[in-house]
Amino acid sequence: MACTYIFVFPRYQPAVRTYRVHQSGDLVPKCNVFYGNWIPDESYPLYNASQCPFAERGFDCVANGRRDRGYQKWRWKPKNCEIPRFNVHEILGKLRGKRIAFVGDSLSRTQWESLICILMQGVQDKRRDVYEINGNKITKRIRFLGVWFSSYNLRIDYYRSVFLVQPGSAPRHAPKRVKSTIRLDKMDDMSKEWIDSDFLIFNSGHWWTPTKLFDMGCYFQTGRSLKLGMGITTAFRTALKTWATWVETSVNRNRTRVFFRTFESSHWIGRNRNSCKVTRLPWLKTKGKDRSRISDTIIDVVKKMRAPVTVLHVTPMGAFRSDAHVGTWSDNKSIADCSHWCLPGVPDTWNEILLSMMLSKDGME
Repeated sequence: MACTYIFVFPRYQPAVRTYRVHQSGDLVPKCNVFYGNWIPDESYPLYNASQCPFAERGFDCVANGRRDRGYQKWRWKPKNCEIPRFNVHEILGKLRGKRIAFVGDSLSRTQWESLICILMQGVQDKRRDVYEINGNKITKRIRFLGVWFSSYNLRIDYYRSVFLVQPGSAPRHAPKRVKSTIRLDKMDDMSKEWIDSDFLIFNSGHWWTPTKLFDMGCYFQTGRSLKLGMGITTAFRTALKTWATWVETSVNRNRTRVFFRTFESSHWIGRNRNSCKVTRLPWLKTKGKDRSRISDTIIDVVKKMRAPVTVLHVTPMGAFRSDAHVGTWSDNKSIADCSHWCLPGVPDTWNEILLSMMLSKDGME
């Protein structure tokens, strides 16, 4: 369907983890939390995916037959500091009455699922107090999912918007190879639904590839002009500038704190990057996976914005984790996956850092 997407509207008892709430000045000014290394930690994982109804079956690698669980036992250690620890009950209290929205592709949905599973560890009656607001099952075919923590009046939403800008049909009189377009100068038509949030977390990148664009007959468009010769990197930057303008003009910076997560390292190998081999241990070196044109573009665009946006630069930390991908332990064992992550796993670390930044004094009263 070209570049558009189909949608419809061992026994483990997780302990409540004891963390201290991040105070302004504790973390970010002292070090860059996104540079460090992974160290073994038997206190992980943070939850059991099989006991969390919002962890998608396709990401629950243990339930799908993965026998080794060592990939769950690693903690991210920044070079010159520690990621603050918190008490889940205290976190839920701090988030009372808030709305958090994740916007992006399936990696955004993975982070959304991870955060819900983490926070559910602080809820006593999970079945009664935590539910999807429309009664939907977690699936990639739904463009909106929202989970309600009723006891805390807390809502955590996910919007599927893989490009952030608007997919469209091919213009009249376009060449036959053009089946659809990406409107680089128009925000996704769902963007008006994102505004009324206390925290917005964006990502994009995994759909900005030739196989998901040009090979599917999807090309770029600005205004009425079809940009057949425009490269993907240039198009991505153009789309991000559209997003940046939208943030600067539409988001209430007195209420809403905005984050953008960089590209999540994948570990495809081979000449055509079509082979996936999941290792038993993390890599000792990043092997070039700590850099990404997508991430560099995100950082550059955000740096030039007038509105404050926090970049979650997760690319370097994910570069080591060749052991933590879904591989063949998904709900479709015939297709190996070296892009998505097992849950619990790497996305939990993204959320530990995210929560620390969200709950800093300059991020929440």
